[in-house]
Amino acid sequence: MKSYQVDNNGYYGEFGGAYIPEILYKTVEDLKKAYLPIIESDSFQKEYRALLKNYAGRPSSLYFANRLSEKYGCKIYLKREDLNHTGAHKINNALGQILIAKAMGKKRIIAETGAGQHGVATATVCALMNMPCRIYMGATDVKRQHMNVERMKMLGAEVFPVESGNMTLKDATNEAIRDWCCHPADTFYIIGSTVGPHPYPDMVARLQSVISEEIKYQLKEQEGRENPDYLIACVGGGSNAAGTIYHYIDDVDVKIVLAEAGGKGVDSGLTAATIQCGTLGIIHGSRTLVMQTEDGQIVEPYSISAGLDYPGIGPMHANLAKQHRATVYAVNDDEAVRGAYELTKLEGIIPALESAHALGVLPKLNFKPTDVVVLTVSGRGDKDLETYLNYKKELK
Repeated sequence: MKSYQVDNNGYYGEFGGAYIPEILYKTVEDLKKAYLPIIESDSFQKEYRALLKNYAGRPSSLYFANRLSEKYGCKIYLKREDLNHTGAHKINNALGQILIAKAMGKKRIIAETGAGQHGVATATVCALMNMPCRIYMGATDVKRQHMNVERMKMLGAEVFPVESGNMTLKDATNEAIRDWCCHPADTFYIIGSTVGPHPYPDMVARLQSVISEEIKYQLKEQEGRENPDYLIACVGGGSNAAGTIYHYIDDVDVKIVLAEAGGKGVDSGLTAATIQCGTLGIIHGSRTLVMQTEDGQIVEPYSISAGLDYPGIGPMHANLAKQHRATVYAVNDDEAVRGAYELTKLEGIIPALESAHALGVLPKLNFKPTDVVVLTVSGRGDKDLETYLNYKKELK
């Protein structure tokens, strides 16, 4: 049977690998050798599962969205990652990676963040485990996600605003990698998405796979079957999407639908739709689809959502798109905002702007009344209220 999972060399088809500066070679190689034995050990699993349950509040509920289902003529279930401690799926990965860091004897944590949810999750687990932590965040995102910045600081993290480039997620990641190059021996880089050099995409996907693990038994309880007809998730770097599809990835009867950030439109020059607009390149240590000019210069992405504002895509998702295993839609800013307001009014759930892109896909699909759809609400919308309100004024 064909597998869409990572191969032994860290590739998903032609995408993936580890393209890194020589100074990081040993650090990444050590992680590559250590991560699977650590994750698969009884001691890790025991501590990780206990933290997911008693600290993060898992399992997150699988909620049947009655009014949303009526509107789209099918059965829509929402995987409520917004209910996790810290308000998003990011905590699943941060808890796992800090346990790996501890097992490897690392003394200091760094991270990058866009919307701030991964930064908050990292600052949270560093407070929990008493480890110093520096978080890199683009200065643009520091302004638009002010509340999350204050949360990180309150949790004891040092937040470093990055003033280079577009001052968003790409630039924060560049700066975090520079830091890592200067402190390779004692520093563990907690990457928040399924991006970066191997083994990060696989490690993050495994830590997020608790999402699809729960969907399987929750759907069995509610529908008498483990497999939905559709899985829908938003994708920037791709961690919540990877977690949503992980246990279904090789089961081709389950349709995978991903929503990337269309911005002002894929042809507008203001977009973050990497799968639609990207070409093969290398970014942040991974060979994947990249928004770039003909001579390989990064094209600055744009999205209303700070968490999807990235000029690359995780290699897993690049491969799924290339192999036609996943259908990827570019959802524009206005479609996402409309989807968010629709969910809020129909179900009383305010989603994060990232998750709103997944909701923006629903009008683009034709469902049968018997179709069972699982859509992941990756985070809650508190952090985005200002953006929603400002955008709504523009829409009027």
